[in-house]
Amino acid sequence: MSVNHLNELGTLRQSLWLDYIRRDLFASGELQRLIEKDGVRGMTSNPAIFEKAIVESQIYNEEIRALAVAGKGAETIYEKLSQSDVQSAADEFRPLYDKTDGSDGYVSLEVNPHLAHDTKETIAEARRLWAALNRPNVLIKVPATAEGLSAIEQLLSEGISVNVTLLFGLPRYRQVAEAYINGIASRAAQGYAVNRLASVASFFVSRIDALVDPLIEKLMAPDCKEAELAGKAHGQIAIASAKVAYQIFKVVFGADQFTELAKVHGARPQRLLWASTSTKNPDYSDVKYMDALIGPDTVNTVPMETIDAYRDHGDPKARLEHHVKEAHWLLEQLPELNINLDHVTRQLEDEGVRKFCQPFDKLMQTLAQRSPKRLKKVS
Repeated sequence: MSVNHLNELGTLRQSLWLDYIRRDLFASGELQRLIEKDGVRGMTSNPAIFEKAIVESQIYNEEIRALAVAGKGAETIYEKLSQSDVQSAADEFRPLYDKTDGSDGYVSLEVNPHLAHDTKETIAEARRLWAALNRPNVLIKVPATAEGLSAIEQLLSEGISVNVTLLFGLPRYRQVAEAYINGIASRAAQGYAVNRLASVASFFVSRIDALVDPLIEKLMAPDCKEAELAGKAHGQIAIASAKVAYQIFKVVFGADQFTELAKVHGARPQRLLWASTSTKNPDYSDVKYMDALIGPDTVNTVPMETIDAYRDHGDPKARLEHHVKEAHWLLEQLPELNINLDHVTRQLEDEGVRKFCQPFDKLMQTLAQRSPKRLKKVS
């Protein structure tokens, strides 16, 4: 009987979440199978996932048609579809949420990506989504832009659980962790409970290598003086960044400010979540980033194809704290390769916002075309 390597992640204190949502997962029983057989403990979504689910399948057509005939606009239709799916998924995960006392069993829904640089509107939309979803085991996704930091702190102070998304850089990660602590400290100071308040910081991994590797490859020619260093750095910057981020996590959440909140108020640490861990480079193992980043108090959210691959040939071991000194050293050497990691991660953040806005806009255009007049012509 073959071994299911996915089930070993939990014994290593890492939670596996599914980076995918579509309503036939619920109706078919597939999501329940993933929970029971593969140890999936949560779910994330984003505008690109919803765009693919709604546009590339037929299962939403009847509801879209009914809403369009009723005169609902594109954004209203999208919100009804996405919120219904997230509520259904949250209900599927609710027994796990209760069993783990709120440690797992979460489903995420993102604010409109066009609000990434608008603090006030992000707060307003997150409040509205939180109230509309009306489930304790949902997380509202807020991007880790400069403007998002204030929104994250404010929302947490109001008792709204947050998934901080589009996080690439180490300085920004420290700011996100501090915003989380400030938010729950503010809520505790107001006399409200914080012991069930949840948050994850979604650190995007493989996109770092996808951007940096081509720069490094130019320096790997045998006659290049940086060739040896470039060879060591190639394909390793994303993992090194994640390992250093985890060390920051340990320092920040091991410091007095948080440990006092945990002791007195039962505050939970904001777990690091590894996002974008599907391999972009076909020359790399399809489980490269999953294998490298297993460690305690972390989450890994992956698409279905990566779950299938890891079930088949993953090699689960706690490697997240292996070779940490080498990870620090490698990041320190990047200027020798004429790579500024802060500039790289800022570019990735800007591109990440655009990559979420584009499928969102495409979906809005598709839904807008399904007006009653158009539906009458094609029915």
